[in-house]
Formats: sequence, C-alpha cells, structure tokens
Amino acid sequence: MGSAGGEDQHSPLMTNFSDSEAEQPFKRTGNLSLSLSLSLLEHPTFGSHSTFYATREREKSLVVLVSEKKINTLPLMTNLRDIDPEQNFKRTGTIWTAMAHIITGVIGAGVLSLAWSTAQLGWVAGPLIMVVFAAITIVSANLLCDCYRSPDPECGPTRNRSYVDAVQLYLGEKYKKICAVFLYESLYGCAVAYVITSAASVKAIEKSNCYHKEGHEASCNYGDTIFMLLFGGVQIIVSQIPDFHNMAWLSVVAALMSFCYSSIGLGLGFAKVIENREIKGSIVGVTADTVADKVWLVLQAVGDIAFAYPYTVILLEIQDTLKSPPAERETMKKASTSAIIITTFFYLCCGCFGYAAFGSDTPGNLLTGFGFYEPYWLVDFANACIVLHLVGGYQVFSQPVFAFVEGWFSWKFPNSGFVNNFYSLKLPLIPAFQLYPLRLCFRTTYVVSTTVIAMIFPYFNQVLGVLGALNFWPLAIYFPVKMYFVQKKIGAWTTKWVVLQTFSIACLIVSILALIGSVQGLIIAKWS
Repeated sequence: MGSAGGEDQHSPLMTNFSDSEAEQPFKRTGNLSLSLSLSLLEHPTFGSHSTFYATREREKSLVVLVSEKKINTLPLMTNLRDIDPEQNFKRTGTIWTAMAHIITGVIGAGVLSLAWSTAQLGWVAGPLIMVVFAAITIVSANLLCDCYRSPDPECGPTRNRSYVDAVQLYLGEKYKKICAVFLYESLYGCAVAYVITSAASVKAIEKSNCYHKEGHEASCNYGDTIFMLLFGGVQIIVSQIPDFHNMAWLSVVAALMSFCYSSIGLGLGFAKVIENREIKGSIVGVTADTVADKVWLVLQAVGDIAFAYPYTVILLEIQDTLKSPPAERETMKKASTSAIIITTFFYLCCGCFGYAAFGSDTPGNLLTGFGFYEPYWLVDFANACIVLHLVGGYQVFSQPVFAFVEGWFSWKFPNSGFVNNFYSLKLPLIPAFQLYPLRLCFRTTYVVSTTVIAMIFPYFNQVLGVLGALNFWPLAIYFPVKMYFVQKKIGAWTTKWVVLQTFSIACLIVSILALIGSVQGLIIAKWS
C-alpha cells in the first residue's frame, strides 16, 4: 500500500503550458483520437516541493523539473506558461497529417443523423445548410489558426498549444473559466449521447437478427434500458484506466470504427437508391401536421447538423503538431479548408443518399432505424463498429473531466487519505493493480449519472440537436472571433469588426433558435 498524501501528492489540474520561449524543436506526430483530451489535460504537481509533472498525452508522459520554490496556493486552473514540458523534440506534422487528423476528429456519431436532418429540410435547404455550416466552420478555423502564435501570428515566440491556453492568453482567467464550463458541459453531454447511441446500436443488432429469422413483418421489439445498463457497466470498468497514456490503443480502435460504420451507412444508402430505381424526397422535406411542428423539426435538424461539424477544441492541438516553415497557420488553414471540403462531400453523400433512399420515412439514425434489413450481417457489423467506437469515444470525452475533478480534490484536500492514497490489489486471473478510492467512487458516480440521464432522455436526434445548438456558438464562433480581435488589434466599429460581429450575432440567433427547437423536440419526445 502506498500513499500520495502530504507534501508529495500529484494532482492533475487543468494547466496552461503555452510556452513563452523562442522557437523550440518539438516532435509532433499527432494522435487525433487523443486530441480532444489534449486540449484540456495537463498535469502539474503542487505543494512545498518544486517538481511539476506535466503529462502531455501525445506519445508519452513527459516530466518537467521546475526550480526550487515554495508554492503554498495555486488557482484552480494554473497558468504555467513559462514551463516548457517538452524539450529536444522536433515537429514533423504536414498538411496531410493535419487533414487526416481533422477528418478523423470531425466524422463521428453525428453523421448518422444527417439523413434525417436532410429529410426535415428538403432537397434544397438540407444540402444548403450543410454547405453553410461548412463555410462557417472554415471561417472559424481560419480565425483560430491566427491565434496559435502570439504576438505575431507567424513567428511569435508564444505558442498556444490548446484551445484553453489561447482563451487564457488573449481573454484572461475569467473567460477561461467560462470557456471551461462550456467545454466540460459539452464533454459530459457527449458522454450521455454516446450511452443513448450505443444502446440503440445493440438493440439494432438484436432486431436485425430477429427480422432475418422471423421475417421483416415480425414484431421485434426490444427496450433500451438493459443495453444502457450494460454499456454503463462496461464504462465503469474502462473508466478505471488512469489516463490516456494507458489507453491509446482504445482511441485508435475508436477512430477506425467511426470510418467503418460511416462508410457502411453511405454504401447502404447508395445501394438502396439503386434498388428503388428512384430518388425519393421533396423540395420542402417531410410534411408535418402544422406549420409550427414543421418549424420545430427544421430547427432541430439545424441543431443536429451543428453537432456534426465544429472541431475548434482540438484545432490548436493539431496545429501544434505541424513543422515550419511554412508558417503553421498557413499550413493549418489549407488543411482545414481541404479537410472540411472532403468532410462536407462525405456528409452530403450520407445525408442525401439516405434521404433519397427513404424519403419521408428516413429514420433518425441511419443504421438503427431499420430502413436496411439486408444484408443483415453488414448491418450487424456496422452497429458493432458503432458500439466499439463509442466505448472508446466515451472515454475520450470523459477522461478530461476525470482529470480535472480528481485534480481539484487533490488540491483542495492534500492530506486526505481517501483522495490521495492508493491500495494495491491482486485478484485471481488478472494482474495486480492500484485502487484509488476517489477514482473508483467519482468515476463510478459519473458513469452512473450519464447512464441515468440517457435512460430518462433516450432520444438520439433531440439530444444531438440540444448539444449541437448549445455549444456551437460559444466554442466555434464567440471565443475564436473575440480572440481574433485581440490578436489582430481590431478596433471597435472598423469594417472588419462590424463584419465579424455581424457574423457572430447571426450565428448566435441561429444557435438560439436551434436550441429552442431541439429542447421542444426533447420535451415532446419525453411526454408524447
């Protein structure tokens, strides 16, 4: 048995490691499946000793020794901008690696709702809104690319290696805390959405096998609750993995699975159109009983599309992998534009082929709504890929929350044995492992809470719409625009200021409307 209490405990807090030194050689090979966590996770130690352990989970843990200095108190999100946690490494990223990272990060479970969104919007508005969101994402990404270096966007000595670092540098501690609220809410919400989606996919496998054996007209009804509980049980076990350094393999598998099921959904939709020998759907989309109902569905569809696009929280992490020259911002802007164009083409194919195949009967989730019955084994495989992706994806979104909360408790209660002690256990047939009481209790409670919320609101499209609408404007628009103003020293009421403020306000209005529509849809689904 060992103890992490007293003077020597190590506390993973949300710390800022943007450097202020001159150009340093770093090696960046970039694992995008970890990038979301990298935008939030840094691990310092604090106490009367002066050793800070900064864990940057890219390829390995890195240890930084800081000069002897007594530190009695640290703020909740410490700024260690003067610490360089990585020495003697060289950045090797190129435009091609950056494009691959972006595409891997953007394409996920949200792609499965795009056919339904297109069906609500129709043949004109559906593809058009996807293109509009693609354009907005490109503009937002280009603004954020200029915030990587400071004060000069091309050769400034200070690097912002994560989204939170940039907000801290340009906007200050107050805005950093506000940004953190939206980030953690977004991460928690995505964990809830993944519980919902995984249960739907397991249920779809059961139904697919039932339909294959009993016929397409058979009554193959299964509940969601048992599958959510099973997924939650798996996550309670997987969540005991200490951090991303110990679960890189899981993230790699998750990324591969997302490509598999997305491609299968696209292929099945295309095959269905050929089988039908017609293109279904209409200009105005699915009809509703009243105009108000139609408006709500349209707004919800906009929220679903908003969920599928932005990747701002990982953009600076990807940019930090790039070698120079050319300047990182130029490479990143080209990579972002190219990757979003490719992603948009893929999204348009998934959305449009799905709508063309099923018309007004387009399911909310392309692979679980049972427009496809055969080949049943391919439908089963696609849904199995979704489940495997979500097992890893749940951890990608949850590990940063774990690190922050557990770090805060260690900082707040440095002498608590419950918080800092660990116990070595050995069970039959498995290797010995260390058990931390706080980790076991908090992470189990976290998983249980996401599972319970998913059981209360098991509505795939509505939940995605709420998450997309709620987080799109602050994380993809507001903070990038505001940081750009500071970086470029753009004065109030100048032409560029007016244009970007108008752009931001327009996106805010769309986000509010989409949020209202998605919340209304969630309420109606719950009480209908």
